[in-house]
Amino acid sequence: MAIIDRLAGASRIGLGLAAVGRPGYINLGRAADLPVERTVEALRARAGELLDQAYAAGVRYVDVARSYGRAEEFLAQWLRSRPDVDDVVVGSKWGYTYTAGWRVEAETHEVKEHSVATFDRQYGETRALLADRLDLYQIHSVTPESPALRDATLHRRLADLAEQGVLVGLSTSGPAQAEVIRSALGVRVDGQPVFRSVQATWNLLEPSVGPALAEAHDAGCLVIVKEALANGRLAVREGVGDAVALAAALHRPWAAIVLSGAATGDQLASNLRAETLAVDSARWADLAVPPTRYWQERSQLPWT
Repeated sequence: MAIIDRLAGASRIGLGLAAVGRPGYINLGRAADLPVERTVEALRARAGELLDQAYAAGVRYVDVARSYGRAEEFLAQWLRSRPDVDDVVVGSKWGYTYTAGWRVEAETHEVKEHSVATFDRQYGETRALLADRLDLYQIHSVTPESPALRDATLHRRLADLAEQGVLVGLSTSGPAQAEVIRSALGVRVDGQPVFRSVQATWNLLEPSVGPALAEAHDAGCLVIVKEALANGRLAVREGVGDAVALAAALHRPWAAIVLSGAATGDQLASNLRAETLAVDSARWADLAVPPTRYWQERSQLPWT
């Protein structure tokens, strides 16, 4: 797989810009993490600082999405300002539209729709910003009821995109992540699998998707772990902490990339320590909670 080849020798930690691409998000501790005035320019500057620090530390995978406010824009501007940087692998996602209007408090922060029309519109928006720097394009947050698992017209669109050299995948959320991944592995166009990457939530509180991610890896998919810190809940958990939580994910044999969602330089430096830690995951097995409980608690996290 071309992306795996390009990432050879790089850090297995990727940088996600969800926390700095928009003023409001559900991670804990944002009041202390971000500038008091969360203007577009302030977060653009913060994103640039994190990208500089991550690149200097060997990070080569960056994760954005159409719904992450201006994350794609911030990344595109950083790439233009660094013409010497030609080895960053860029992944983005479509399927949610950002609707908060650059406000922390909004009635609706994002609207989900996995239709062909949404794909056509958002792919055009992504291309307008990232041009030929887009390497991976994923459907954002697929759940069992998503039409993306059954829409043959959409599958043809995605297959055509793959023929242009863009890796096609999906991200998952909710207690039925494993069901979604196994369904996605069976989607084919002209006998060829459509989805060649999977981005899923796996952490010490919610490890249930692990066996399905192993199956995806064995089927040749790029596997990306998101929310390894459980939106900050593991970072502040006594006896765990951010580096241990990330290291636990890095030690999964099927995990190619584990995302850091750092919002500050200190957080990123601490996250990167995970690559040097030896972690006995069995020690933390009693932290796991039933998936339905995990996702219910996650849904109650406030946007701050």
